[in-house]
Amino acid sequence: MKSEADKILCGPVQYLKSVGPKRAEAFKKIGIITVKDLLFYFPSRHLDRTTTLNSLKAFNYLINGYAGELTIIAKVADKEKLRFRKKELFKVQMRDSTGFFECIWFQGIKYFESVFNEGDIFAISGKPALSKYNNLQFTHPDFDKITEEESYNFLNTGKIIPFYRIPKELKITNVGDLSLRRIINFAVENYAGHLEETLPEEIIIQNNLIGICDAVRNFHFPLNKEKLQSAVARFKFEEAFYLEILVALRKNNYKSKLTGNALKVKTSLIHDFLKILPFGLTDSQLKVLSEIRKDMEEPVPMNRLLQGDVGSGKTIVALIAMLIAVDNGYQAVLMAPTEILADQHAKNITKLMKSLSEVYKIREIRVSLLLGGQKKSVKEKNLKDIELNEADIVIGTHALFEEQVRFKKLGLVVVDEQHRFGVAQRASLIGKGITPDVIVMSATPIPRTLTMTVYGDLDVSVINEMPKNRKSIKTLIRGEGNLPDIYKYIVDKRKEGYQSYIVYPLVEESEKLELKAAQTYYDELKKTYFKNISLGLIHGRMSWQAKEEAMMLFLAKKFDVLIATTVIEVGIDIPDANIILINDAHRFGLSQLHQLRGRVGRSSKQAYCILVTKDEYIAKRGNYELNLEYLSQTQLEKYKSAVRLSSMAKYSDGFKIAEMDLKLRGPGDIFGTQQSGFPELKHINLIEDVDIIVSAKKSAFDLIGKDPRLIENFNQVIRKNIIERYSNSLRYAKIA
Repeated sequence: MKSEADKILCGPVQYLKSVGPKRAEAFKKIGIITVKDLLFYFPSRHLDRTTTLNSLKAFNYLINGYAGELTIIAKVADKEKLRFRKKELFKVQMRDSTGFFECIWFQGIKYFESVFNEGDIFAISGKPALSKYNNLQFTHPDFDKITEEESYNFLNTGKIIPFYRIPKELKITNVGDLSLRRIINFAVENYAGHLEETLPEEIIIQNNLIGICDAVRNFHFPLNKEKLQSAVARFKFEEAFYLEILVALRKNNYKSKLTGNALKVKTSLIHDFLKILPFGLTDSQLKVLSEIRKDMEEPVPMNRLLQGDVGSGKTIVALIAMLIAVDNGYQAVLMAPTEILADQHAKNITKLMKSLSEVYKIREIRVSLLLGGQKKSVKEKNLKDIELNEADIVIGTHALFEEQVRFKKLGLVVVDEQHRFGVAQRASLIGKGITPDVIVMSATPIPRTLTMTVYGDLDVSVINEMPKNRKSIKTLIRGEGNLPDIYKYIVDKRKEGYQSYIVYPLVEESEKLELKAAQTYYDELKKTYFKNISLGLIHGRMSWQAKEEAMMLFLAKKFDVLIATTVIEVGIDIPDANIILINDAHRFGLSQLHQLRGRVGRSSKQAYCILVTKDEYIAKRGNYELNLEYLSQTQLEKYKSAVRLSSMAKYSDGFKIAEMDLKLRGPGDIFGTQQSGFPELKHINLIEDVDIIVSAKKSAFDLIGKDPRLIENFNQVIRKNIIERYSNSLRYAKIA
């Protein structure tokens, strides 16, 4: 039953001052239906007087070496279109009480021409420079239109002005910066006091937070900078806290409510297997194996994240865990992201099991492969083997999710490259056993803040040591003009036994994208630079059998060079493949580049990763460490691309790469966070807010530790909020 406050806040925005039916319909299109929705439509930024200068002071700052951003409030004095080096540009002259300055745009001229009108007042923000005539000049600055009254209040009373995103749906109904501020101000003044607290009082006191009503008021219209910071901190903490509550509930459910299988080393199977391996395990692998073994011995289900860089030996550790399950009479399953990798795992593991059986005269451990593209007769036999426990180790791809796959006695699930599978898919597989132990593996190391949030319910093991005979891969950035020399280098290195990958972003030429295509360049290179050496081709449109055949021929050294798309990103080991050339490298994400680089350097030879870009700016700058502070807004995209390549050249450590990737891309589309069953993050910055996340996690885990069912009176507020706001996320509370 709704409280009186809830009824008031759930009233439609239509009846607020200056809204009405037409604007209410526009608000509805952007998800604002009730007064409460409007109260939580927070500013995207604020204009703070402490960062604002007049044009004279700004000029003096600049000539004295200041290189940061600043804001000037001024009127539009004049505007004009000009020609510069065959290009059109748009110039606006701004004036304040101390002088003039210019704003320049090279793109979107038609739009800016309609925005800037003589006499209008704007807050102009950006990094200023001096023009050739020694004038203060901003290139493509940020700007916000304000009224004369707001300008006066801002400069004379020190008020902080909020700025909101104004989607096109609102603009159509003539809702602009000023009118939206007035509508929200009316709502805040009249309704913010009715908001009910969403955090327990104990949590608020412990973490020195302000209450919900004050936080909403001061997020919109802060009395001062300190009040704004307190409001922002409150909502950052609350977001992190509820995320960690979900994590804690998921972990608690998995550990306390579900019964697992106590799997102990029973025979000499593991000891014998370690003896037949052609290499010894690293100290890091042995440490991780010990952690997994202890987990498997417990009657509660294991739920462990196994991290390790490309080539660090995660699969062999997972295989030993699978053998522990087999040693106890259980089945184990390994889910791989591609058919070619699943097939390769099956072949390698079968070979090892045969060797184990022959050396120690024991029953051969049976390996079964399940793929979507198998012949019907083969698939049916494999399904029968799995159901009758004739298959000890089952390896497959998405085909393992299918309903007809039934395990007799599933004890362990290993998910390789786990971020490629959604949480619901993993649930489907895990549900095929009576709470099997779970290992999820990632070759893309995960930054600490993500292991505390999205993966916070898993126990984490990290293999942080590479096999001792490996050399660090040398990564170089080159422009397209260097390609003939690179091709010659590839041909020359062939004499030393080197094989090479050449990666292209597409299979065939695209009219829309100016990216290189594997098929086109395969045909061209075969006739030109590589006419005297053998060339292979592999791409995503091939069947998995054709892909495997290409990789097997490459492994057998039938090809000197393999032309490929990113299908090789997760692939098999080719010991002599020690050069990888990646074309249009600036178009790839960092984690993908790191995965591709991991295809080489699998032997004791020196390996090379050559990143090629057509963008000369990136080719020149990418080899140096870039500092965002000294780049203008218009260079931002180039900066992002250049810093990706610069990071690849600078770092070989996957954790460093992952942290940089998170900085550049944000958490929304990295490591499958959108498939994680968790809510979208609006306030928390997973790079900058580590301390807040740590505090929120401690508070949440302590609370769930004491009251896992949230039945205590003071935790009812949490229970209510979870049901109202996060019910979808609770569906996956039992899933790794």
